[in-house]
Amino acid sequence: MRLLSLVTGSELVLLVLFLGAVQSNALKLNLTDSKGTCLYAEWEMNFTVTYKAADQTNKTVNIAVPDKVTHNGSSCGDDRNVAKIMIQLGSTVSWAVNFTKESSQYTIQDIEISYNTSDNTTFPGAVDKGVFTVKDPVKFEVPMDVIFKCNSVLTFKLTPVVQHYWGIHLQAFVQNGTVSKNEKVCEEDQTVTTVAPVIHTTVPSPPTTLTPTSTPIPPPTVGNYSIHNGNTTCLLATMGLQLNITEEKVPFIFNINPATTNFSGSCHPQTAQLRLNNSQIKYLDFIFAVKNEKRFYLKEVNINMYLANGSAFNISNNNLSFWDAPLGSSYMCNKEQVVSVSRTFQINTFNLKVQPFNVTKGEYSTAQDCSADEDNFLVPIAVGAALGGVLILVLLAYFIGLKRHHTGYEQF
Repeated sequence: MRLLSLVTGSELVLLVLFLGAVQSNALKLNLTDSKGTCLYAEWEMNFTVTYKAADQTNKTVNIAVPDKVTHNGSSCGDDRNVAKIMIQLGSTVSWAVNFTKESSQYTIQDIEISYNTSDNTTFPGAVDKGVFTVKDPVKFEVPMDVIFKCNSVLTFKLTPVVQHYWGIHLQAFVQNGTVSKNEKVCEEDQTVTTVAPVIHTTVPSPPTTLTPTSTPIPPPTVGNYSIHNGNTTCLLATMGLQLNITEEKVPFIFNINPATTNFSGSCHPQTAQLRLNNSQIKYLDFIFAVKNEKRFYLKEVNINMYLANGSAFNISNNNLSFWDAPLGSSYMCNKEQVVSVSRTFQINTFNLKVQPFNVTKGEYSTAQDCSADEDNFLVPIAVGAALGGVLILVLLAYFIGLKRHHTGYEQF
């Protein structure tokens, strides 16, 4: 389900996906002025609020982004005025963040959440009625003409509210109306490298854990995933996914269950993203790119998940080249295929079919099968072998002719 709300000079997109009891929310805000985009933000968030109930106990409610939101009061700002994002989550909760501008940088600061405990649906049995506001003096400094990105979950605790943010792409005071390609990555993401991919941090134990295995694991269940741009399907993926992790020489194998896995994503002219997450996986990103304006391929994979010992496993590799196919077609591989992300992390795919660009009528286009890759590999080998055989025959004929010619001279 995707909802599009249009306001003069700006655009707010809310993506809401339901899979069973699991919900994912992605917000995308594009404020514009006469030059083009002036403030761009894409992010996901949710909150918990603790309040005192009539029975004198403390109750905690989870607040997620609802089906309909507004962004009244959001503004681009200028040299004299702050930029601001203001989101209204219905009539009960509102959220805001400010941006200040200096000569060489802008600052993300002062996240403010207001909630109304008089709403008995959201806060049943609340003793203290009224509107409460929590202001968190966070501060992120970003150079001008640079977009701030953070895939990791950022958590801010300011009693009685706990805030969670992730999948952040944000730029204030956009110059010349075009979002910058220069990036500043948050510190939490900077610890993720392909050189030293395993990072240990203490985290709460999740409901389920990835455990070592020494016995064969059955193939994973095949899941169907689709991303929409407005009312149009822009990305399709069908695949069974099995994660293979080696940590300290101990193998971990984990099948992703589509029934308990949430997904979201985004589509752009040159890139497309599919993100999976569940109780164990904070995020598993598949990022596709266009090359030479003719073909697409899997360029990047990012993962952040829990292991059996409660540690976090993080990998990021943006220099991949898998699932290559012409634009306007899909890529298919029914046999088991291995995507090697790093020396410690591989993804085994089963019954794979993807089309991240140029989807028509919500259906897959004609597929390029992975067997074609093998055929393309075998053709030059066959041609080379044939040419080698011809060369050997020519040389044999030459030496035989030479020997006969030499024998004729001796008889004469």
